[in-house]
Amino acid sequence: MLPSTVERVPRQTNAQIDEQIANETRERVASCCADPAAIESRLNELNHEWDIERTLEANAATIALAGMVLGATVDRRFFALPAVVAGFLLQHALQGWCPPLPVFRRLGIRTQAEIERERYALKALRGDFDKVTKSMQPHKDRSAAALAAVDC
Repeated sequence: MLPSTVERVPRQTNAQIDEQIANETRERVASCCADPAAIESRLNELNHEWDIERTLEANAATIALAGMVLGATVDRRFFALPAVVAGFLLQHALQGWCPPLPVFRRLGIRTQAEIERERYALKALRGDFDKVTKSMQPHKDRSAAALAAVDC
């Protein structure tokens, strides 16, 4: 059975790297807790952070395009490069692993779920969810408040 989208990359990452990424997230949230003015700045940074999927897609596209150009201009054997990259990209989509994944994870590139975990922790510190939990309004109003609280 194939792993879920959320757990496939962490399952393929060394446990020490996963823990290092989690520790860095905790440290950043704690830092913002001590300096509430930093929350807005950090949330803005998170809006621009590339997740592991986007990083791998950009990497694969770059290598595939380079292989196409080299195959057309230097040697036809370079056309094999896009095929290999496509195979690794499919492997990543199914299993959550491909050759550059360990390198990118060691560099601290996080999954979207890891980024969102930090985002929601910061939003909770900022008080975005207070309106939802304290609201005694009808269900419709609470659901609207909940959706408003998670909007970026």
